[in-house]
Amino acid sequence: MDTVEKIVEDFASDIAMGPFSSGTRLRDMIRAIRACKTAAEERAVVRRECAEIRAAIGENQQEIRHRNMAKLMFIHMLGYPTHFGQMECLKLIAAAGYPEKRIGYLGLMLLLDERQEVLMLVTNSLKQDLNHSNQFIVGLALCALGNICSAEMARDLSPEVERLMRSRDVNTKKKAALCAIRIVRKVPDLAENFMGLASSLLKEKHHGILISAVQLCTELCKSSKDALEYLRKNCVEGLVRILRDVSNSSYAPEYDVAGISDPFLHIRVLKLMRILGQGDADCSEYMNDILAQVATKNESNKNAANAILYECVQTIMGIEATSGLRVLAINILGRFLSNRDNNIRYVALNMLMRAITVDTQAVQRHRTTILECVKDADASIRKRALELVFLLVNDTNVKPLTKELVDYLDSADPDFKEDLTAKICSIVEKFSQEKLWYLDQMFKVLSLVSTKVQ
Repeated sequence: MDTVEKIVEDFASDIAMGPFSSGTRLRDMIRAIRACKTAAEERAVVRRECAEIRAAIGENQQEIRHRNMAKLMFIHMLGYPTHFGQMECLKLIAAAGYPEKRIGYLGLMLLLDERQEVLMLVTNSLKQDLNHSNQFIVGLALCALGNICSAEMARDLSPEVERLMRSRDVNTKKKAALCAIRIVRKVPDLAENFMGLASSLLKEKHHGILISAVQLCTELCKSSKDALEYLRKNCVEGLVRILRDVSNSSYAPEYDVAGISDPFLHIRVLKLMRILGQGDADCSEYMNDILAQVATKNESNKNAANAILYECVQTIMGIEATSGLRVLAINILGRFLSNRDNNIRYVALNMLMRAITVDTQAVQRHRTTILECVKDADASIRKRALELVFLLVNDTNVKPLTKELVDYLDSADPDFKEDLTAKICSIVEKFSQEKLWYLDQMFKVLSLVSTKVQ
């Protein structure tokens, strides 16, 4: 909370430093609230401040409107009602200056949401600001529209956003693409208006525009079957090029994360590839080479690289990939099981449970490592590994797997014994081919943990 308070305080200080104000009032309010020792004292301070703000609103004190809005935002973050200040947001947005518009739009995004009727009153101001000559004011309008746009606003302002997606300014183009995501979400029928624009943005070089365009394409695929088919025909080549470029690019401080070039763009592109390649053999075939390159190039000793590898594995398992590529993906998950990080091992076990339906034989090769996970100190890993072992059991490996589990039963954690016993009994009942072996295993289980057998 302190960080949020500091942001609002610093932001309001920048705004409030004008010819009409000393800029200290917000700080005074924050100090008074922090000094309160009880909830009742805090409520009293907030009530007093709200009364002063109401009085200022009633007297139409324009010179302190921006400062009052900053205070209202802080009060809102503390959980107190601030609906009486909503119209002040609209008045600040309608002002001519950038500082007033900035705090007005911030208040609009924080104090209002798309369900409130008062939001319709800001549509005209948004349209004017989207056509403003100042790129920073255009950016404010796009941010606000991308956060609180309703279906009606989307229909009214969609042409302005389309025009701004063709802008020469990098930041405007990026924000317009992100704003288009919200518009498509609210009005899926408008998806066809953005298909060509989204496809053209994938040819840009700037990573900010690229990641925004990829996110827009992902949303278009979810909202419209026509958009999905269009992007399959027109975007796969561009996505492969982006992934190859970012994977082979030299060190760039602006995008580098622990020695990995822009892992966020990597992951977004891989997610979109998974959507486009699912159920489409031609698209999947075009992606195979670059996916193999990404899977083999990234080392699994860095978190950013592990994130890319995991997403790459998900994409390989989600598209119509070749059997060799699937084996490569499952081998990566096998390496994850040997990682020291419990989170990485857990997601690997989860993914292997899904992969077993695709290629059981490839998962069987990692049976020994999975059995070791059953004996892990972490309860969630033990439970997930046991579920995976249960899925791996078949007529050929039932005896060695059952022996491993029964041998571990004696030394298993007391809280885990009940689940382990239940799984062993289920395996024995399901796969027993000899009565003698069935009785032998059941007697062993009964002798070790008779109280756990139901």
